[in-house]
Amino acid sequence: MKLVTSESMREIDRMSIETMGIPGIQLMEKAGIGTVRFIERRIPLSRSSRVPVFCGKGNNGGDGFVIARELRRLKVDASVYLLGRRDGVSGDARRAMESLGPELVTEIAEDEPSDELAEAMDRSDFIIDALFGTGFQGAPRDASGKLIEMMNASTQPVLSVDVPSGLNASTGEIQGACVKATWTCTMALPKRGFYLHPGKGLVGLLHVVDIGIPDEAVEAVGVDENVLTDPEAARLLPDRPPDGHKGTFGKVVVVAGSVGYTGAAALSSMSALRTGAGLVYLCVPESLNDILETKLTEVITRPMPETPSRTLSRDALSPITEMLQDADAAVIGPGLSRDQETEGLVRALMQRVDVPCVLDADGLNALSQGLLSSRGGRAPLVLTPHPGEMSRLIGSSVTEVQKDRPEVARCVAAATRAAVLLKGAPSVVAGTDGRSYLNPNGSSGLASAGTGDVLTGVIAALLCRGMDAVDAAALGAFIHGRAGDIAAEAMGEAGMVAGDVMLSVPQALMEIEEARL
Repeated sequence: MKLVTSESMREIDRMSIETMGIPGIQLMEKAGIGTVRFIERRIPLSRSSRVPVFCGKGNNGGDGFVIARELRRLKVDASVYLLGRRDGVSGDARRAMESLGPELVTEIAEDEPSDELAEAMDRSDFIIDALFGTGFQGAPRDASGKLIEMMNASTQPVLSVDVPSGLNASTGEIQGACVKATWTCTMALPKRGFYLHPGKGLVGLLHVVDIGIPDEAVEAVGVDENVLTDPEAARLLPDRPPDGHKGTFGKVVVVAGSVGYTGAAALSSMSALRTGAGLVYLCVPESLNDILETKLTEVITRPMPETPSRTLSRDALSPITEMLQDADAAVIGPGLSRDQETEGLVRALMQRVDVPCVLDADGLNALSQGLLSSRGGRAPLVLTPHPGEMSRLIGSSVTEVQKDRPEVARCVAAATRAAVLLKGAPSVVAGTDGRSYLNPNGSSGLASAGTGDVLTGVIAALLCRGMDAVDAAALGAFIHGRAGDIAAEAMGEAGMVAGDVMLSVPQALMEIEEARL
């Protein structure tokens, strides 16, 4: 599903109204009616239900007027409060207010809201926030800030219309008071700020209301940022033919491991199997082979020449290259160490890899600031750095990386001709064709050693089935995040570990596959 900023949504609205001739009031009517349909499905309503609707003077308030009118038609006691004066409402919002009946609208003075409003909130079944929409920036002032604080202090749930008031829809930033919504009914398309912190924690349950925006308007604006939904993820999942065999489902060669980091090698290789790869071969330093054979039953280990520090040596180049010739995808990097000879091996391998490859962890560190010159073949490549690895890759600080993670990912994707998955909250995926994704799931439970190795294995299994690099990275992040959510639900975010995420991957796949039905 496309993600929009406040600027792109404004342009989509303008094109729909001015170029395609859709009346603005028609969009507003559909927004309000669609929100009420959501309320009817989610929230028990009766003639005794009390719902205060707080409206601003702009189009977001206009949506609120339509919602109040429709609730009153359902015999719900919907009380409407306007932040400002009725004569300050204009355009489509005024038409919506007139269809409700201006006499039903109570003005809230620009000074402090009264305690009576707080009491009305506490006596309600739920509260509707229609103060500010997608165009809001900055901090709510005076009465609006106080009103938002009252909503948050209330004991009742809040439904925000389009955007929780006070939230920057483009960046997810807040600069003052912001509604903490229980539900958000957003119009036409989800907003980018809903998936960036701190905004992500304020949206609550998100529902997208179809208001009849033409696809042509979205395409004309050129929206390239996306978020996967379950049905979209299900469509991306490779089919598994019932007469398939190990070769059908692909062979992954993993180059990983060193003393102290056998876990990284085990997690990445086993996660590829858990995601559906047919065969996984693990190339490890020869003195660690017995350890990994003990750790792993289903993965085929291959002992390789090693350095005196028991890391992979340059002499491993020829046998690994030979194995890659018969592979469908490769993983290079988990737990390889920063040994100089091993880093030289990585650089040499990157000149020879002609199969889809995931480059992670010490594989990325080995190529810091030299990835473009070190890359040989043109096979699909996925880079999976965390912010520290990304900072080394581009020669910048972690602070600079974190300032605009989506833009950093896009720039590195363009420079390296690779799909880039910048890990974090949220993970960001960018491709060379301009497409990008914000991953919608996952939690702090994934902030644990080894979870990135699980992600690497998941992506490799998708690549070995012939998936496009950007799609494999985006779907891999989605599967990984869902598996993390499953693990967190079972044992809590604090206590879960990477192995729990890996063991939850099959259930995550089953849940996503159910969206095909």
